[in-house]
Amino acid sequence: MEYFNDLADFSVAEITELLALACKLDEKPEPRALEGKVLALLFLSPSLRTLVSFQSAMIRMGGGTFVVSPNMSIHGLESRSGIVMDGVAAEHIREAVPVIASYGDAIGIRAFARRENLNDDLSDYAFRELTSLVDTPYINMESAINHPCQSLADWKTMDDLGIPGSNGKFVLSWSWHPQPLPLAVPAATVHMAAMRGMDVTVLRPEGFSLPEVIMDKARNAAAMSGGSVTETDDRSRAMQDARVIYVNSWASERHYGNKSAEEEYKLELREWCVDEPWFENAASDCRFMHCLPVRRGVTVADRILDGPRSVVIAEARNRILVQMAVLHQMLSG
Repeated sequence: MEYFNDLADFSVAEITELLALACKLDEKPEPRALEGKVLALLFLSPSLRTLVSFQSAMIRMGGGTFVVSPNMSIHGLESRSGIVMDGVAAEHIREAVPVIASYGDAIGIRAFARRENLNDDLSDYAFRELTSLVDTPYINMESAINHPCQSLADWKTMDDLGIPGSNGKFVLSWSWHPQPLPLAVPAATVHMAAMRGMDVTVLRPEGFSLPEVIMDKARNAAAMSGGSVTETDDRSRAMQDARVIYVNSWASERHYGNKSAEEEYKLELREWCVDEPWFENAASDCRFMHCLPVRRGVTVADRILDGPRSVVIAEARNRILVQMAVLHQMLSG
């Protein structure tokens, strides 16, 4: 495996193989599988689960990691081309990233959306620029428009719970958040569920539709898997017989890059906080999923997050297992 950037790069059979390997490594660890291997971790955006899970995954298989981030190791990192560097930045990505990559056998890169130009973020322009500078295998640890490690863990979580792919009702719901958040998780999630063959509904208020390029990708995956993708602002209709509600927040396409305009627009949307009444029409065992971190009392009520519907801890644990599988295939030889 030369790169792990998008679940769309793999067939369902290949993903099934990765998930089987994740289960195998959980049941029968291979503590020397990556002995002598080094994973470089470049975090241009903050992290908790991604950082710790990748470090733990490498340690469990006998390898090692090092971490580089602007807050701890880089005194200003410049990314603009043709710039005269007489300001704060002391290092340019054209030197920094190839050097970092050269110190490892593979590199994981995390770089959030800039949330300035929607087309640039939808094309993953900044992330593609970074990966063009490396000649080692790389892993997308979250970019402007994708989060494949999270989606692979979510796929495994649903498998573990016995939630079917074919005809399983999956709701991806927008929720209120004080900040305009990136599109990476919702874009990856709607595609993952569609690729899994589920009947997917995107539930969102007016003004928060996912961009058409994201929806088209998910619809194409659904067409190949036998699933479906729809969207609505009708909560009761969306939640009818749902097996999963996956909650996230994302920026408004209408006000993309204009934080003050979005804040004003969503003043009346505070009721988009998941609580028990949301589940009135859902399947009795409908599960609550979220990639974390999550804001209690803002995105979801405590009684949901702390109750039997929530599987957020299982999702988080599965991050290390699926990442072990990816690293094993990428580095074990």
